[in-house]
Amino acid sequence: MAKNEEQDNSRQLLHLVLGGELTDIQGVEFANLEEVDIVGVYPNYARAYDAWKGAAQRSVDNAHMRYFIVHMHRLLDPEEEPGEA
Repeated sequence: MAKNEEQDNSRQLLHLVLGGELTDIQGVEFANLEEVDIVGVYPNYARAYDAWKGAAQRSVDNAHMRYFIVHMHRLLDPEEEPGEA
């Protein structure tokens, strides 16, 4: 197990996985906010990554569909050093 995975498993670092169809594949603006897919909130990056990968693979046929991992713990604790997560 990698060091970052060990840290993620010992401390709750919330991550949000969401996605939807974008207006432009070069940007991050959703075409319809009412149709944004909230996959879930996960206690560490490893679990969020697994959820992101599954959602992204299910939508591979739509070039405008993108899924993202949002590091919620960084929003909740902006004083945290970037290397800590």
